[in-house]
Amino acid sequence: MKRVFIFVAAGFLFHSVQAQDDAEEYKVVLPADAQKCVLPASPDKIAEDASYDRLKEAKAQIAAFQADVGVFRDCLHAAEDHPKNTEGNKQAIISSFNYSVDMEERIAERFNEAIRRYKKRNASE
Repeated sequence: MKRVFIFVAAGFLFHSVQAQDDAEEYKVVLPADAQKCVLPASPDKIAEDASYDRLKEAKAQIAAFQADVGVFRDCLHAAEDHPKNTEGNKQAIISSFNYSVDMEERIAERFNEAIRRYKKRNASE
């Protein structure tokens, strides 16, 4: 009976080590190369009563932001091609990329809303 117990314990330890290796493969961690990629800060908030000149400034800030986001995504793409990336690393890169897309969409919508407010305020002129 002692031998069976030892065999079962050894099998359990082997299974535990294998599960740890599998867990490392799927651990969602941004790899070092991707950690060097810098997500740009969001442009300044646009005031509810923004003037035409302020909207032009905002548009320029958004254009600069979009260019910087492009650099960020290029950096992520380069990091994605690293041969030692695990599935978890790849998932973290994809999540970072998707976050940047969501961020860009929110900023575009915020700008479009500011334009709509401006046009509504100035429709009677």
